[in-house]
Amino acid sequence: MPLTDFLDISADVAAAAAPVALETTAIAHGLPYPQNLDVARSLEAAVRAHGGTPAWCGILDGCLRVGLSAEEVEVSRRDIAPLLAEGGSGATTVAGTMILAHAAGIAVFATGGLGGVHRQVAESLDISADLAELSRTPVAVVCSGAKSILDLPKTIEALETLGVPVLGLGTDHFPAFQVTSSGLPVGRRCETPAEAAAIIRVQRALGLGGVVIGVPVPAEEALPPDEVEGWVATALLDAQAEGVTGKAITPYLLKRLAVLSGGRTLAANIALLQNNAAEAAKIAVALDYPSCVT
Repeated sequence: MPLTDFLDISADVAAAAAPVALETTAIAHGLPYPQNLDVARSLEAAVRAHGGTPAWCGILDGCLRVGLSAEEVEVSRRDIAPLLAEGGSGATTVAGTMILAHAAGIAVFATGGLGGVHRQVAESLDISADLAELSRTPVAVVCSGAKSILDLPKTIEALETLGVPVLGLGTDHFPAFQVTSSGLPVGRRCETPAEAAAIIRVQRALGLGGVVIGVPVPAEEALPPDEVEGWVATALLDAQAEGVTGKAITPYLLKRLAVLSGGRTLAANIALLQNNAAEAAKIAVALDYPSCVT
């Protein structure tokens, strides 16, 4: 039975000339309530301001949904725990959102930071499903690199091994989430959204899987790399002391970093989410969907 049998696409997304997929997990787990709802609205506004149509992806009432309303986005966050316990609803991660976006014919997806290879991977074998999904699902992921809690050199190496193009929009270096640059080179620099769109169009036409488009966090909210590394080291020790592992580690670390930084990582996270949504909309507009998706 095909995935599309379970898929419900909203009318505005189905009719959109430049839809942009958005990830419900970014607001379900990455941001505190009720601030997450304000950010959700700001992401929608950023996409619309640049000619795109926001398409929230999630699972609601046992159905795969692409294009949730403001009220439905609120339910999928505030009531996520009880709804999951009832087997009804859930937020989608990067990998899950890519699957839903592709099934709905959406070529561009905006998020904060990719998952990747975790630190101490030799002991944990913890590697995000995002990387494998990028290798097989033809969706362009606009992000501020990968989360700073990860092993970024290994994450870049894994993307290269999987054959995933890594582009930098206005940068020569892979962004490090709230840090402007990881110091690691991208495969190709694109000066404009139109340049990125041209590469995405060919990648899709050849059936070669997804593309990563790295967009640095806005300079006014960027954090010093040494400070972030110090907070990450402390947060990792705290997680180890509390026995936090597996799927719980990323949300734990993000919340712990917000505390350790006095809210500075959270402010940077919000700024990069909004900026990525705007850049994704510009790329979606430049893609020319009728010829790109069909």
